[in-house]
Amino acid sequence: MAVTESKAGGTSGEARAVHEGVLRRQSARESSARTYARALPIVPVRARGLTIEGADGRRYLDCLSGAGTLALGHNHPVVLEAIRRVLDSGAPLSVLDLATPVKDAFVTELFRTLPPGLADRSRVQFCGPAGTDAVEAALKLVRTATGRTGILAFTGAYHGMTAGALAASGGAPDVQVARLPYPQDYRCPFGVGGPHGAELAARWTESLLDDPKSGVPLPAGMILEPVQGEGGVIPAPDDWLRRMRRLTADRSIPLIADEIQTGVGRTGAFWAVGHSGVTPDVMVLSKAIGGSLPLAVIVYRDDLDVWQPGAHAGTFRGNQLAMAAGTATLAYVRENALAERAAALGTRMLTRLAELTHAFPCVGDVRGRGLMIGVELVNPDADHTASHPAPLAGDVGDISGAGVLADVGAGRMGDLSGTVARPEPARTSYPAAPELAAAVQRECLQRGLIVELGGRHASVVRLLPPLTISDEQATAVLDRLTDAVAAAARHHEPHGPHQRRQPCPAQHAG
Repeated sequence: MAVTESKAGGTSGEARAVHEGVLRRQSARESSARTYARALPIVPVRARGLTIEGADGRRYLDCLSGAGTLALGHNHPVVLEAIRRVLDSGAPLSVLDLATPVKDAFVTELFRTLPPGLADRSRVQFCGPAGTDAVEAALKLVRTATGRTGILAFTGAYHGMTAGALAASGGAPDVQVARLPYPQDYRCPFGVGGPHGAELAARWTESLLDDPKSGVPLPAGMILEPVQGEGGVIPAPDDWLRRMRRLTADRSIPLIADEIQTGVGRTGAFWAVGHSGVTPDVMVLSKAIGGSLPLAVIVYRDDLDVWQPGAHAGTFRGNQLAMAAGTATLAYVRENALAERAAALGTRMLTRLAELTHAFPCVGDVRGRGLMIGVELVNPDADHTASHPAPLAGDVGDISGAGVLADVGAGRMGDLSGTVARPEPARTSYPAAPELAAAVQRECLQRGLIVELGGRHASVVRLLPPLTISDEQATAVLDRLTDAVAAAARHHEPHGPHQRRQPCPAQHAG
């Protein structure tokens, strides 16, 4: 049942014609590379906060938020006012890398938020306007500073679409970096999950670095996401991340934290590395730092600042409107404790969503951190042994002992200060169900909810609401998502000889 209506109580023929005409012309004239437009056939014309209104008069709750760009939602008053002040002042709008009061204010506010140990000894490099430009700059920086060329990256990573960033991402078409296992619970590559799976991933990394016959020479840097977004919303265990920090620091390998999507309060800390207390050598920042406008920077330790003049540049690195909007956004998130708000609300949302794993066999896992949430759809009728290796037998050492995962979906490892323990059997995982996930996305859109898909097989429904989402709006989002899962599951008939463990009930949360 569609719940989106026009202001007049219905969708007029004229509005529908405008809507369909714009979509038709887009399909005829734009590149086949377009993505979101294929799954979300809407034409936004107005937006405020969490809400988008389409050209056909329908309203939607936007949990895509510009792929995490809109920390304060659409057209937040403090962002609009910051932009208007620059426009009304007569200040230049693009100044390359010249110093301006607007840039000075942005850098000052940005440094105020940085992790302890970095803010007082860092440099900032303004790049091209997209996150992938910042990743390219970070890779180039560590190669220049160390004189080495190799890069360590992780399975499931996403760092952008330009050549260097793509090479470090999980979907790289050929091998140009050393690929390391990223710990995860539901689909642990070692069939263990939890702290034991994270320990095996850490030991693999340590062995690769220290084995003279590993085929991997000392690299220029390691790049990782504190929470993998496009990889399926997989939070890095805090103790594992601290282990990566120690491994790299002990070997003089710069650690690059890709905070493009996780930054500015998204995960419940201003920067996601804050959960583990890790201070990286380089931070890659974009999306929310521009307050909805294009802006990307890298922040790095001052001893890495060996650039020659002109060694890295970009024509649009002096975007004054983006800096003004970014300053307003950073300050608003900090002053209003929106990171803490995201942590509390995200925990409540994850707790409720976790109920879906019991109500619907086709919901394999619910996970996330703060307001970065994923729901993985699976096929419970298929043979799961092909998608999940058998748990390893025997004793497995841990990072410094045994532990358990803390809260639902938080991705945290417990206190690892005990002794070696035998791993618990990994939970059963079933093959990904991308068609079902796409059906859930369509059902969400019919109910006025915009969500993104991600994960290895595009089987994870992702929620990235603005940090300003209210409790009432969060409830509406969860109601619509639950209803969409029920509808999609109801129409998803099992195939082959396998039968359901139990039917997916058609629950309607209102």
